[in-house]
Amino acid sequence: MPHNVAHFLAAQARRQPDGPAVRAPDGREAEGSIKYISRSFAELEADASAVAHYLSELGVCRGTRVLLMVKPGLDLIRIVFALFKIGAVPIVIDPGMGLRRFLKCVRHSRPEAIVGIPAAIWISRIFRSSFAGVRVKVTVNRGFSRKLLSDARGDAYPVADSASDELAAILFTSGSTGPAKGVLYEHGMFMAQVEAIRSQYGIGPGEVDLPMLPVFALFNPALGMCTIVPEMNPSRPATVDPEKIVRAIQQNQVSNSFGSPALWTIIARYCEAREVTLPSVKRILMAGAPVPPALMERMQAVIPNGEIHTPYGATEALPVSSISASEVLKHTAAQTRRGEGTCVGKPLPGVEVRVIEASNGPIESIEGSKVLHAGEVGELIVKGPSVTRGYDKLPEADARSKIADGEGHWHRMGDLGKFDAAGRIWFCGRMVERVLTQNGPLYTDCCEAIFNQHAKVYRSALIDTGGGHPAVVIEPEPGHYPSSEADKEEFCSELGQLARANAVTQCIERFFFEKSFPVDVRHNAKIHRLSLAEKYSMEN
Repeated sequence: MPHNVAHFLAAQARRQPDGPAVRAPDGREAEGSIKYISRSFAELEADASAVAHYLSELGVCRGTRVLLMVKPGLDLIRIVFALFKIGAVPIVIDPGMGLRRFLKCVRHSRPEAIVGIPAAIWISRIFRSSFAGVRVKVTVNRGFSRKLLSDARGDAYPVADSASDELAAILFTSGSTGPAKGVLYEHGMFMAQVEAIRSQYGIGPGEVDLPMLPVFALFNPALGMCTIVPEMNPSRPATVDPEKIVRAIQQNQVSNSFGSPALWTIIARYCEAREVTLPSVKRILMAGAPVPPALMERMQAVIPNGEIHTPYGATEALPVSSISASEVLKHTAAQTRRGEGTCVGKPLPGVEVRVIEASNGPIESIEGSKVLHAGEVGELIVKGPSVTRGYDKLPEADARSKIADGEGHWHRMGDLGKFDAAGRIWFCGRMVERVLTQNGPLYTDCCEAIFNQHAKVYRSALIDTGGGHPAVVIEPEPGHYPSSEADKEEFCSELGQLARANAVTQCIERFFFEKSFPVDVRHNAKIHRLSLAEKYSMEN
């Protein structure tokens, strides 16, 4: 059985050669609609072969590490599939993490080639030491596309017969609670992810997807979906113009879309203010941070013919579980509002999940862990075909995050959670962000849900101000930041009443306010609670 996902693109080119594969924005028509450049599956397959021939002639071969610094869109998709065909290893690093951190990731991953936009090539020349091993540089611009297509020889590039455990890509984590790390993806893991997504959500050929996380666009050719490239800055997704997203959905009759809760909150506000609905959407995948039930309710009104799903996972293990908004609103939302955590559904077929007693140090073997009973909060560990084996040249990180057993390995998610009696997983927060008070641990997701119910609160963040003394930082809804000390005192009084009314939050007495939270670069949804804790530390 072939394990290289590039085979999927060739198969779709045979099944639906004239079917639209990618539509990338290219300005505006006179009446304001989005103008698109389109490629069919047959054309995209031909493009990927042409790129593969071109790169191989430059010396890119099987196993070559290739740093990708290309904007999301048509070029990125055809280049990635070209690299898969060759058997080369694309390296993907979030550009929004800042230049210093980005260059550190580059030095660690040691690329042998770089394929990037002109600015990326200039960066590689200016910071030569970080790109010391690079022997091939390819500039991606309009000239690249024109030359590539005009010089295309027309014959298909043979797909590398990759083994299941052969390295396919290096995808860096977002670094939201620590340094970004390169995750080693094998071809078999990509295959398992494609099959899990297809079967879990019933995605079929002919659907139209608008992915607001670039990496998700790479699954679409394998699933037979047309990719609509969104008009947004991938480095700062929360700055998205909702009008552009809504117009793209309406104009292309989009049926599927992925985005973080932060993005969908912006879109929900826009649609509510203009009484807009999106009847073509049949499925929204919302992930990157816990999804509040209130946001699910708002978006359900926007997509009257669709369902919202919240998959749970991480770069190292995706997907682990999933739950629909219908199930949340009917069965689990009330418990979330009481501070019991966020339900993320049952494990997907083939994925094993355990809750073990939390430990800060390495766990060498599964026999050294204590499995907890339903209802007990502990550390979440997962095992399955899409769970990665390790990080790129980081043995210490591997020791901290992997647990060996006789049949493979488990990945430690770094999350705290529990099982309920029905076998569903409940997320309670990140291990490093819990607050260890004298009266016991406080979990971010459990406590914050209490304060997020306040009408003026957009989101909140539980922090440790030092020595296990908890506090909560509030980001108010737009227009509700306290304008005076009196307003602040009144706001704090109302928050204090909420805290005292729930056993989970009774010991929280201190509140701070931020106009905008520091968040992760990938989703703009994960709150940097440790940064807030440092800012409001009692020692400062």
